[in-house]
Amino acid sequence: ITFANPNGTVGTIRIDGSSTAYNTSSDYRLKENVNYTWDATTRLKQLKPARFNFIADDTKTVDGFLAHEVSSIVPEAISGQKDETEIKEKLVYDSNDSLLAENIEESDWTAGKSDGTYPSDSTWVESKTFPVYQGIDQAKLVPLLVKTIQELEARITTLEG
Repeated sequence: ITFANPNGTVGTIRIDGSSTAYNTSSDYRLKENVNYTWDATTRLKQLKPARFNFIADDTKTVDGFLAHEVSSIVPEAISGQKDETEIKEKLVYDSNDSLLAENIEESDWTAGKSDGTYPSDSTWVESKTFPVYQGIDQAKLVPLLVKTIQELEARITTLEG
């Protein structure tokens, strides 16, 4: 699968007989102002790895990060904004409070209850605010980790010498 924008190919998903690769464009011909002399260790020490469970599955503890805590350190790893929300309008819910449809006029919902399109015990809501959750691409942390290891290796070599 190839992903492109007006600038050309920006990523691919490739498979072979035993693996899948998720690729971001990385060709040197796409880059400028390449700098190898930045301080990774200081940035890495700002990251706050944590152990947690997701609310939807309190039986499974995982290692990871809170996206908003990473956003100022490795912004390219984060999608979305902290505490972002969106308003959805003209919503139809079933009796279990599950969203059935949006952008439905109240009159269409009323008619739909009569003709069986919507359950008779469904409800219509003018608007509701929903969270838009942040995401993290943890693979974007790898360059920082590798550079930090290189810096630490250089310090160890100096101390051993």
